[in-house]
Amino acid sequence: MTATLDHRSTTNPEPARPPAPRPQEHRSQDPRPQGHRPQGHRPAARVPRPLAYGSPRKGASAIHIATPQLQLSSKPAALVLRTARLSGPVFRDDAAEHTGLSISTVNRQVGALLKAGLIRERADLAPAGAIGRPRLPFELNVADFLTLGIHIGYKVTSITTHDLLHRVVGAIQIPTPAADSPEETLEAIGVSARRFVGRWAGRRVLWAGVALGGRVAPGGSVDHPRLGWSAAPVGRIIAETVGLPVSVASHVEAMAAAELVVNPDQKKSSFLYFYAREMVGTAFCVDGTVHTPTAGPPVIGHFPTGPTTLLDPEKTGRLEPTASDTGVVDAAQALGLSVDAIEGVHDLARGGDATARALLEERAEVLGRTVALIADIFNPDHIVLGGQAFTDFPATLPTVAKAVKTTSVVANRDVRVSHSGTTVQQQAAGAVSLDAIYTDPLEALAATA
Repeated sequence: MTATLDHRSTTNPEPARPPAPRPQEHRSQDPRPQGHRPQGHRPAARVPRPLAYGSPRKGASAIHIATPQLQLSSKPAALVLRTARLSGPVFRDDAAEHTGLSISTVNRQVGALLKAGLIRERADLAPAGAIGRPRLPFELNVADFLTLGIHIGYKVTSITTHDLLHRVVGAIQIPTPAADSPEETLEAIGVSARRFVGRWAGRRVLWAGVALGGRVAPGGSVDHPRLGWSAAPVGRIIAETVGLPVSVASHVEAMAAAELVVNPDQKKSSFLYFYAREMVGTAFCVDGTVHTPTAGPPVIGHFPTGPTTLLDPEKTGRLEPTASDTGVVDAAQALGLSVDAIEGVHDLARGGDATARALLEERAEVLGRTVALIADIFNPDHIVLGGQAFTDFPATLPTVAKAVKTTSVVANRDVRVSHSGTTVQQQAAGAVSLDAIYTDPLEALAATA
């Protein structure tokens, strides 16, 4: 994936505003051994000071906001780093074969990446009798570096840390803060993220990535109609609050990019990514590049749904009010079901409630028809379904597949469920946080110095 850096100088930064109240964190996960797991959070008496790495200081000269292009980079250092990630431990001659680079170029890139600490040599794996450093295999350094991912959803915000393999190291969720202004909401998210990432004091945190709905402009400002944001300074506020370089991307495009990170062989084909949860959206990827329209991501929430029986009690005829989590809950309540969240509908359906199951089946049919119609326009090699509308109740996936098959003009479309499964929002934020590093690792590290 590639990214361009927008270097913004602030020689005399404005005085920091007091952060909005920090939302309560919940659903934490941390894969470290139990003995090293952070203790339960206690309310703090004051906002914590910025962390040591790259924190904004009085007189600081610049912040870094990157506009990710979300594609597989062809720069030599990026190719060698990707080979270490996917095939390590790997010898240099094998890396040359994997990347198509000359052995001299591989040697130069390996030397630079070793000096930067992004990769490490494995002397313990050297062949018996081998002489010289080129016979030492190298691999990605997953012990010393992390990135910070933030996915801002309409109702829930996920905050994650990732190693250089794109694996989630730790994660929490907080309710997306409701505040008087986008700046206050973003400051509250940034304070929670800074507290969370402070748990890994022994590692160097390189970059932050933010994924969210709406249109992302260069410089990291965001128009998000659902949240009521217009030109919200997402990149600037997060960069100043967490003290890190920041990349900002539309979340559905970021989810498609996460598919490329997990399976770069998809560079050889095209795919349509279709996301559904509280919002619905699409992204298209071809030749290892996620298409990012200048005018912003495609808007499909208004798409006509066709006739419905149980869903859409207000008869809007539009996709998002009909098939979103909130739309399903509204329909369930209109039918007399005692639920206040989509999980309640799932629980009733699993328990044998016929009405709840029928609602979820109809949602699957509506989504399947929409997927088919959009696929007929793009005609991708395959379709990737992402989001909890598909993964939280997988029993309805056959209904989605049937609706795609009966609606599309193509007889047998290749339909797959996202590699990310139920962690799709976390993986999307991770892909954005790693974008600059995967694109040009040495330039990215220079920006964090």
